[in-house]
Amino acid sequence: MSMNIQDQSSKSSNVELNPQSPQDSNNKAKSQDGFVKLAMRNMVKKGSTSLFHFGLTVLGVFGTLIGLAIIFH
Repeated sequence: MSMNIQDQSSKSSNVELNPQSPQDSNNKAKSQDGFVKLAMRNMVKKGSTSLFHFGLTVLGVFGTLIGLAIIFH
């Protein structure tokens, strides 16, 4: 009889320790992802738009560097 009570108490303690649903734990895992991982996931999801913006950024940086090199030559 005492074993049955202990089994029930251990089962109830497991339920109390982990009250989250599987969907909540999935959202929590996504929220703990690093910035780079989220950025890469977003880049893959958006495809050509992200590549276009990346290209514009590279051109802007090179343009700025070349412009500064010409001005301060």
